[in-house]
Amino acid sequence: MAKIKKQDALDYHSMGKPGKIEVIPTKPYSSQRDLSLAYSPGVAEPCLRIAENKEDAYKYTSKGNLVAVISNGTAVLGLGDIGPEASKPVMEGKGLLFKIFADIDVFDIEVDETDPEKFIQTVKAIAPTFGGINLEDIKAPEAFEIERRLKEELDIPIMHDDQHGTAIISSAALLNALELAGKEINEVKIVVSGAGASAMSCAKLYCALGADINNIHMFDSKGLLSKKREGLTGNKAHFAVHDFDMDIAEAMKGADVFLGLSRGGVISKDMVKSMANDPIVFALANPEPEIPYKEAMSVREDLIMATGRSDHPNQVNNVLGFPFIFRGALDVRATGINEEMKLAAVHAIASLAKESVPDEVSEAYGEKSIVFGRDQFIPKPLDPRLIYYVAPAVAKAAMDSGIAKEPIEDWDAYESELKKRLGLDNKLVRNITDKAERNPKRVVFAEADNYKILKAAQTAYEEGVAFPILLGRKDKIEEMIHEYSMEFPEVEIIDPKADEENKRRKEFGLKFFEKRKRKGYTEFEAIQIMRERNYFGSMMVESGQADAMVSGATRRYADVLKPALKVVGTQEDVSKVAGMYILMTKKGPLFLADTTVNFDPTAEEIADITDNVARTIRKLKVHPRIALLSYSNFGSAPGKDSNKMAEATRIIHEKYPTLSVDGEIQANFALNNELKMEKFSFSDLANKEVNTLIFPNLSAGNIAYKLMQEMTEAEAIGPVLVGLKKSIHVLQLGSSVREIVNMVKVAVVDAQNK
Repeated sequence: MAKIKKQDALDYHSMGKPGKIEVIPTKPYSSQRDLSLAYSPGVAEPCLRIAENKEDAYKYTSKGNLVAVISNGTAVLGLGDIGPEASKPVMEGKGLLFKIFADIDVFDIEVDETDPEKFIQTVKAIAPTFGGINLEDIKAPEAFEIERRLKEELDIPIMHDDQHGTAIISSAALLNALELAGKEINEVKIVVSGAGASAMSCAKLYCALGADINNIHMFDSKGLLSKKREGLTGNKAHFAVHDFDMDIAEAMKGADVFLGLSRGGVISKDMVKSMANDPIVFALANPEPEIPYKEAMSVREDLIMATGRSDHPNQVNNVLGFPFIFRGALDVRATGINEEMKLAAVHAIASLAKESVPDEVSEAYGEKSIVFGRDQFIPKPLDPRLIYYVAPAVAKAAMDSGIAKEPIEDWDAYESELKKRLGLDNKLVRNITDKAERNPKRVVFAEADNYKILKAAQTAYEEGVAFPILLGRKDKIEEMIHEYSMEFPEVEIIDPKADEENKRRKEFGLKFFEKRKRKGYTEFEAIQIMRERNYFGSMMVESGQADAMVSGATRRYADVLKPALKVVGTQEDVSKVAGMYILMTKKGPLFLADTTVNFDPTAEEIADITDNVARTIRKLKVHPRIALLSYSNFGSAPGKDSNKMAEATRIIHEKYPTLSVDGEIQANFALNNELKMEKFSFSDLANKEVNTLIFPNLSAGNIAYKLMQEMTEAEAIGPVLVGLKKSIHVLQLGSSVREIVNMVKVAVVDAQNK
């Protein structure tokens, strides 16, 4: 797991606009008429309709896709009772997960009330605003009563995720682990460490799946829950089924399953050794499991294990469940979340783990193939299929159990809707990040005596995506590392101008001379130019002493591009290098080319650039749907550029017939599918969501991406150099640390591919 420093976390939450979520309008608001429709007097019409029929709130407001994440801050993460204000960053974070994984809007609500009855009444009073309520970080035992009462007294989906999220995911894991172990759930002995909300809910759901309560041994901080214990009430009394007492070490002897929801260090290697054949250990305490993964796995080869951590196989992560459970419940207007819906989610998640894993998921986790087995019996959190596996299963269970107000009739259409709900932007960045983490590369930072570059290098190192090589004056870089309290264990710092680099400069210069001796360079000039960082760094990549290089945050674009072209050159099948920007939009990533290299390419060059860009996009596991842009639509306004783009389209269809591409076409038609279908239904792009734009010249491309980035506040990655033989990428002048880190990740993945 990436090392997170306190200041980095504070900066993340405070820089720019404080917090992690915002509210944005979904309707036009630019004219007085728009405002009159949005508010007075036009707003009176939907108000009157809703007054006549409250159900119309789902038709005229955002209620149907709006969930409240509500807490009183009494049990926040592992921090305990820290109060409602201090819980807000967590609630905002939960809202962010709802949005990026299931396209559910969230208001986070922190209630300053610890009395259960008053808290219940507060939530009931605000419930008309929401389509569902996610209770969060409320301490036990009050959490049980609060959820029970609210479920009884409200008719919208309500779930306390701390209880049921872990229960649902661990239950899916248990079903698959038992299958791998060849055991039946009604026969296995289960030891549970922890008796809080999560542990209780897990045990109850295990029983609903067939586990025998008499085979469950549950421990709290005082020992085994047993009939001998005095003062046990409620859920603890329910699981106090044994008339004897024992410690956890004794209970572990011959146990088939261990479930840990307590704290690190609770069980030992000897306890794991004492378990039955093919034991199942779910050590879910975070950040330190009840027994470290490597320790447990070193004890016996037949162990089947899961943790709550992302750096080990089989992560029990609530994000596998709650976004999609609420998605399914909201989409059928369920009046609650019942046991049938939770069990449906369990079986859907368990089933997905057995399916063939898409290449994009395997690559994101750095594995050639991921198959069902002891290292994969829970789906990966980045699996894009979760939304259309789990949400429909939950929706159908709501319908079958009679609590769905708006049943789904066309399941194929619903699946398509779910797939379209989310853009690929977050998935793309996550996939790039995870792929980089799985196989980090040596990356040259050619401007390492610049603070932003140095900070980005440190961040990339700490995230585990790169091994930085820092170019610049060694004394200055070391001084900056000390001044800003950065940590670079054993980092390589190189000053290409230093006397100690004479030998390497000569070695690089001679190699460069062989490449350029008929291009106007003398041997002396070739050696001398290696004093320049971009030439020296490019030669490190070319000679295999580094895998990638990033530069340009403080230099002109040409000052980086020319050395890269002269030193490493283009791929053998590439005639023109191009610059591609990736803009992260609400609809997903938008790829733009050429934006930085070719001033006025010919039709043939545009065709080749388009093919090369498409290949690059496919390596990012996105299917390119390409529009060749112009001021004209399919011959409507002939001219130099429009004719060129039409000819380029013809060449592409002839040379690269498998590409999904058409043109020449105006940008608004390219990006608006309804307009395309209305006017140009004959086009190869009709009824397709275009994600790649090819421009007729450098001016058009460069102006367009900068306008889009500035006006839409879209996050940009780029420019990605497409067509170089090796991974060298030019940073945008004045790039932020985040933009530099994203480019490093792209450079690492590019190096992996090459």
